[in-house]
Amino acid sequence: MQAEYSVKKIAEIIHAATLQESLNTEITELIIDSRAVNYPNKSIFFAIVGERNNGHNYITELYEKGVRNFVIQEKISINFFKDCNILRVDNTLQALQMLAAFKRKQFSIPVIGITGSNGKTIVKEWLYQLLNTEFIICRSPKSYNSQVGVPLSVWQLNEQHTLGIFEAGISEPHKMNLLEKVIAPTIGIFTNIGNAHNEGFENLEQKVAEKFNLFKHVQCLIYCKDYALIHTHISNYNNSHSQLKTINTFTWSKKNKADLVVSKITHQAQNTHIQAVYNNSFVAIKIPFTDAASIENAINCWCAMIHLGIEQQVIEENMLLLSPVAMRLELKEAINNCLVINDFYNSDINSLSIALDYLNAQPFAKKTLIISDILQTGLTEQDLFEKLEALIKSKNLSKVIGIGNMFEANNQAHLIFTETYKTTDDFIKNFDALTFNAEAILLKGARVFQFEKISELLQQKSHETILEINLNALLNNYNFYRSKLKPNVKMMAMVKAFSYGSGSYEVANLLQYNRVDYLAVAYADEGVELRKRGIKTPIMVMNITANSFSKLLEYDLEPEIYSKNLLAQICNWSKLSIAHGKQLNIHLKIDTGMHRLGFMPEEVDAAIHAIKINGLLKVTSVFSHLVASDNTEHDNFSNVQIKLFDETCALIETQLNYTFMKHILNSGGITRFVEAQYSMVRIGIGLYGISNTENEKPFLENVCTLKTIISQIKKLETGNSIGYSRAGKIDKPTQTATIPIGYADGFSRSLGNGNYTVLVNGKEAKTIGNICMDMSMLDITNIVCEEGDEVIIFGNDYKSIYDFADALHTITYEALTGISERVKRIFVKE
Repeated sequence: MQAEYSVKKIAEIIHAATLQESLNTEITELIIDSRAVNYPNKSIFFAIVGERNNGHNYITELYEKGVRNFVIQEKISINFFKDCNILRVDNTLQALQMLAAFKRKQFSIPVIGITGSNGKTIVKEWLYQLLNTEFIICRSPKSYNSQVGVPLSVWQLNEQHTLGIFEAGISEPHKMNLLEKVIAPTIGIFTNIGNAHNEGFENLEQKVAEKFNLFKHVQCLIYCKDYALIHTHISNYNNSHSQLKTINTFTWSKKNKADLVVSKITHQAQNTHIQAVYNNSFVAIKIPFTDAASIENAINCWCAMIHLGIEQQVIEENMLLLSPVAMRLELKEAINNCLVINDFYNSDINSLSIALDYLNAQPFAKKTLIISDILQTGLTEQDLFEKLEALIKSKNLSKVIGIGNMFEANNQAHLIFTETYKTTDDFIKNFDALTFNAEAILLKGARVFQFEKISELLQQKSHETILEINLNALLNNYNFYRSKLKPNVKMMAMVKAFSYGSGSYEVANLLQYNRVDYLAVAYADEGVELRKRGIKTPIMVMNITANSFSKLLEYDLEPEIYSKNLLAQICNWSKLSIAHGKQLNIHLKIDTGMHRLGFMPEEVDAAIHAIKINGLLKVTSVFSHLVASDNTEHDNFSNVQIKLFDETCALIETQLNYTFMKHILNSGGITRFVEAQYSMVRIGIGLYGISNTENEKPFLENVCTLKTIISQIKKLETGNSIGYSRAGKIDKPTQTATIPIGYADGFSRSLGNGNYTVLVNGKEAKTIGNICMDMSMLDITNIVCEEGDEVIIFGNDYKSIYDFADALHTITYEALTGISERVKRIFVKE
């Protein structure tokens, strides 16, 4: 079980001043996120202060949830928080790291620390798969490798563990030394070096040096000598230190002398056979993967197993059983208005807690967990069930379905589960679709239970073409713009037009969870749908009509008022519909130069007069829209608009005799016109990683990937033709692939006849023939592929939405919103 630390002991460890002392609570859980509280009476909250958020703002929320132990660095009004332990430190992040580092020192087990540009999480998870029969392992959940993720991972160590595996990532200098103290690895794995997250470093040499700081005290460092920068740095380090301070290494290489020399790599269908020489003997492994990254990751794991003394026969057997690592959660629409969250590649308490927090973030009244037996925990069944019971009860789930021999055998004693089944097949035999309705369903299981079968049962049948939306990337972009705001400036997120083609509800829910201040939709029906699905954030409706006025009150929607006619209509309606003492929040649109919608400045006097006489409408915000916020050529005009907006707002404020929010900046103006951020800004296309401002682009991430599959492959001889009007002429033996995407999906006819290339198994394939309504054809001559293989249209580090828009001879807005709603959206979260 998790060791308990008294609050008094924690204060001593982190050198804290005790501002307020209550009960001497025993702590088992560390919290940095107010939304993730599982055991409030056993938890202590560290109020981390970051560039984009401040944990002190959420202490009241945590107090209301039952948390009574806090570590702070800023002044707070402690009198409000009765019966609490409040510790004060200079830096809460450093205090969190100090506490985890102290706990790490209590264990003498081997600990593997992993860093590098790529492959950290895969190597960690594969080592877990390979070694969990030999060790009881504590590992980083998901990709918890940051300054806060690492201490939270190490804190999970307990007396049952016999091996630790933790990954560490940094994106700027002087950070790895901090993580080294927390992990204190005895074995290091330096996976590789590359250009990922280069922005914070002067060059790759500096990046290698900084990452190497994780390994200065290891007993053995595993790395590939073929990465010259890594090898040179380690060699120079050892040459410059005395023998007592040099680092022992275990190296591998494909071309140099090393401890493990890889002599031959052979691809065999879906497997790869890797031969090598170790200790003057021939050794080999076979892995069920063929890509270069998986081969490199597997060899790093191989080296670690050899160093740990695992027999070669066991290594060979386990390598064949390696399975893909799910780097992210998948959200998919499911039967009967349900949402299914797929997280069925591993099953342990820590990752279950993270996944349950994500389940709870979905605004469904009913929430269901389907979970398999949890394997290799190191806990007794009694301890495991006690921990499971406490965790599940803290989440207020509607239904919990357990699958596995252990769960079925023990459920009567613990009553954790609503239903239990011995096997996944037993569940499928008894599956009744009608028992799932309007609920969020989390599938959480070990890979051997094959929960993908359950996912197929639950999810709606889908078009084979999908638009994959990376919610982590979207959140990064949101946080980038939020970090550029002046203090107390609010943010309104535009989720109109199906969230620029990305799915309004899913995006709105993510933003609500991350405390966006306002949402904006184009039409009342969009706002109604969000409300019905549990979105509670204030919503502005940009295009309101008289026949949808009644929905404003029923669904708490706030209309944009942009003309005297619309204002007259809503004034007349309000007199009949709004109860005495109530008011409707409205947003006034001012036309400062766009000349699309909005009151002209000379119309404002009459509009304010009408609002004052009516008495039932309250101006919540006044706003306008810059014509060319991202175009330096028109900056003078933008400044004229801002000046006119200033003057108009001052007039309205004087006449109304109360204040309101003001906003004129969209995505393109947030960083360019900082002085005009007022009390709120509007973020739209920037959420999706799209900007016309060059200095913003390096900080934004691609959100959308359009992909499909190969439906059929044909071999055609000279003289044949392809598609409508025989537009695709065959002048030599050609192999073609038909893919299920066409102009009805947003893949325009203009992209046909070689005007666009897509990615098939890492190679580019041109379109051939005319694009059809539902299908397109590709020239895949000389590309090794099969029916069912994935095809990338744009995204996933292939082509950007900018490239796709250029090929369509249009702007990114039209390219993104033009992707048909019949193309299924799949949402992924790492």
